[in-house]
Amino acid sequence: MSDLLEGYDDRLASSSLPQRSNALSNKITSVLSASYADLEVTEVLKTLDAKEIQNNAETRRMLQLDVQKEVLECNGGIIKEFGHVAEQLKRIGSTIASLNKSCEEMRQHVVAARQENAPVLEEASALLVQKHDLETKKQLLDAFNKHFVVSEDELAVLTDISEAVDERFFAVLKRVKQIHTDCQVLLGNENQRLGLELMDQSSRNLNNAYQKLYRWIQREFKTLNLENPRISGIIRRALRVLAERPTLFQSCLDYFAEAREHVLADAFYSALTGSSTDHEQNRMTKPIEFYAHDPLRYVGDMLAWTHSTAVSEREALESFFVSDGDEMAKGIQAGRDSEPWSNIDEEAFDGRKALGELVNRNLAGVARAIRQRVEQAIRNHDDPVLTYKIANLISFYRLTFTKLLGTDSSIQETLSALDESALGQFRSIMKDQVVSIQADLNGPPPTLHTPEFLNDALNQLAALTKSYHSALIPAQSRAADFQPIIDAAFTPFLLACENLAQNIEPPARDIFLTNCLITSKTTLSPYDFVTAQLSSLDSMLEIHLGALSSQQHAFFRHTSGLHLLLVALAPFADPQTPSSSLLTIPSLPAFQPDSLSATSQTLDAFLPSALMDATEFLKELGSAKLAAEITAEAAERFCADFEFVEERLSAVDRAREEEQAKKEE
Repeated sequence: MSDLLEGYDDRLASSSLPQRSNALSNKITSVLSASYADLEVTEVLKTLDAKEIQNNAETRRMLQLDVQKEVLECNGGIIKEFGHVAEQLKRIGSTIASLNKSCEEMRQHVVAARQENAPVLEEASALLVQKHDLETKKQLLDAFNKHFVVSEDELAVLTDISEAVDERFFAVLKRVKQIHTDCQVLLGNENQRLGLELMDQSSRNLNNAYQKLYRWIQREFKTLNLENPRISGIIRRALRVLAERPTLFQSCLDYFAEAREHVLADAFYSALTGSSTDHEQNRMTKPIEFYAHDPLRYVGDMLAWTHSTAVSEREALESFFVSDGDEMAKGIQAGRDSEPWSNIDEEAFDGRKALGELVNRNLAGVARAIRQRVEQAIRNHDDPVLTYKIANLISFYRLTFTKLLGTDSSIQETLSALDESALGQFRSIMKDQVVSIQADLNGPPPTLHTPEFLNDALNQLAALTKSYHSALIPAQSRAADFQPIIDAAFTPFLLACENLAQNIEPPARDIFLTNCLITSKTTLSPYDFVTAQLSSLDSMLEIHLGALSSQQHAFFRHTSGLHLLLVALAPFADPQTPSSSLLTIPSLPAFQPDSLSATSQTLDAFLPSALMDATEFLKELGSAKLAAEITAEAAERFCADFEFVEERLSAVDRAREEEQAKKEE
């Protein structure tokens, strides 16, 4: 059996060997071509690993059966679960049918209720529409009343005089102005009645408000203390608002200026006398009239008080017109637009200019009082130096007030008039002095020195120039401005000296005038604004010094006896004089032996004492230096004359020698 089986197996193996060989080859090829990176293959391998199956023939044969069994079991479980789902779906279907039935019943009830309640709903809708319209109208009415209607309390704040002017007043006023502006919108509708009524009412309210503000400002101005550095902000705001009514604003400024004018005039009177116009003593003030006995100090104290007051007044009012100037200008322009019929100047509002004008008006009363007292102080004194110092002081303050208040202020005009009055009084005093001196002129002093009246005049002139030098006058106009003082205080006295000199003969005349000119030049030379006068004096002095030099020279010529020789040789002064003419010189009377002997003796007597005689000749000259210079110049001219005589005589000798040589030939 075994042999049979083995034979069978051999045949079977030999017959199936090619088939198995092919199958195996295909299997190997399939295995080798399979991708183990495939996810399905990976999952299968993981499943096999999870089952922990042994790789043997039995397991391989049972693997497919086991897998099929598991598949069948899974499918059975799924069918069972779907059975449960089917049962639940049946129950849901019955529930939905019941709900559909209930909904249908409810729909029928709703339709029936809607049919019954339709009239009520329509009426309710109409009422809601009416309610919405009424609410809209109410909102419009509330908004209109809130914007265009002023309450009684607000109207009382705005127009009642007993109510204070405060922030509430300005808030209500701003609202009423806005109402008046917005009324123009209402006038654009067909029915303009409401707009006209509201505009008329708001106009009346605004006018009453501005009248209340105007009267309140007037009351505040009565008690306003400008010395208080913190002026009420309400007053400043009130002025800015009142500027929108230019007429009331200007009237208010006029009232303020008038009130301040009285206050400052009373303060000036108190500063002068120590008591006010009500005879109330102010022990804190030193009266100017009691302590300033000197007229210059009296005038200076009054002007200093006025300047201090003007500065304080300006600083106090700057908060009104400078810091708030732009807002005030806008208000005034708005007022001009609203009052085209008013006669207000159309020039743009300038805060600084308005400030200067107001301060100027405030000081008008003080200016009148100053003018009266200063004119009295000027008339009561006849000292020209004092009068001129007062004029200089007034001129200084005039320039100061010009910078502070401008050229058109009343105080500046007053000071200009006082300046002219003081200078007129000064010129009048100087004229009286000149007339008095001319009436007493007898002749120059015996010593030919500067006369007493010129010394006095020069002392006055020195005081005048010193006062003028200390004055704040522009450098370019100092010389021209001082010329009238020279003409009044110096020129007439110098002319008087020239008139005196007409009565004496040279050289005393030239010495006297030279002394006068030297003294005058010494007085004026320290100052640079009298260069024209110094040049004129130098020219005059040069003329008289030349005359003195000529006279000194003539003194040398006559005293030395050289004059006769020079006169005789005058026709032969030309160096080209022919020899024949030169030979006639010895025959002249002056060159005769007796005459030459006398001339020689005179010259010998002159030379030892020539310098002393020359000094004696100019002993009255006030400057020893000038006397020495004049003498030196005259001596040089005398030496030149002597050399001329010597040269002419030498020429005569040469002419004789030439003549002798010709005869010998």
